[in-house]
Amino acid sequence: MNEKDRPVDMRDNARALPVRFWIYQGERFPFAQYLPLVAAFTFSATGYSLMAGGRPGFPNGWTMAAGVATSFGLFFLLRLFDEFKDAEDDAKWRPYRAVPRGLVSFGEIRALIVFIIAFVIAVNAAVAPMLLAPLALSLAYILLMWREFFVPAWLRRHPVVYMLTHMVVMPLIDFYTSGLDWIVAGAALPRGMLLFLALTFTNGCVIEIGRKIRLPENEEEGVETYSALWGRFRAAWIWLGVLTLTWLTSLAACALRGYFVRGGILLTLAFVFCAAPALAFLRSKGTGRGIENASGIWTVLMYVFVGLVPAILKWGAR
Repeated sequence: MNEKDRPVDMRDNARALPVRFWIYQGERFPFAQYLPLVAAFTFSATGYSLMAGGRPGFPNGWTMAAGVATSFGLFFLLRLFDEFKDAEDDAKWRPYRAVPRGLVSFGEIRALIVFIIAFVIAVNAAVAPMLLAPLALSLAYILLMWREFFVPAWLRRHPVVYMLTHMVVMPLIDFYTSGLDWIVAGAALPRGMLLFLALTFTNGCVIEIGRKIRLPENEEEGVETYSALWGRFRAAWIWLGVLTLTWLTSLAACALRGYFVRGGILLTLAFVFCAAPALAFLRSKGTGRGIENASGIWTVLMYVFVGLVPAILKWGAR
């Protein structure tokens, strides 16, 4: 049964809050899926920064735990704020989703948002107060995204601009995660971090476009997708182009840190593997789900190969 055909379960709101929350995360922000992505994202930025600064190893466990928890909280906030941004469209076109069908209420979502913001502020204040400034920058931008920069109608008419402005949050969060190293160490922004932040931006576009490419029979009325906006073939080619740009940027990031050959081989293998579903889609032998899955796989492998593994190898060689 398609998700859009699933009947509304009016018993949802009768379940205990922990049960309803667990169902909610499974549908809207699966922890098991996103936690590895966020951990790779966090450790990669920190590892890339410590290599640039010549420091011998990752920050202590408490600092890294706080960083992963904060990054996860920030990405979860993006999903929670989307419930408010998309409320009207969800009620009209997607009544099967968690909020319109009554699984959780807007009041409960609002309380969860307040809790997460208070939690990440408290954790950083306790572990590394100097990280409160980049954290505040990310939170402020997320709030602007929630208000759609006070020009929601204009942004809705310009979906590409909408995507690009919203993807800025990715390097902002990575600015925080890289700061787990250089800001905590009291150092200057390491050389090459701007390139890494650009890599984060382009990779965000890979994820965003990749999750909104569908076959014609899988398009839903009222759901904005890039395959509907550009046509399925053009959307797949654009995704491949952005993936290629991200791959080339990742090679440049490796070259800047002195591991172009080993990193390049691993990243090229990952690129070929992840490009395959889009090529199959162009030959009408695949689905949009394959491109979406490839976007997630590429994200994990790219971050692991660019920042995490090289940092561990360099640390172990000392």
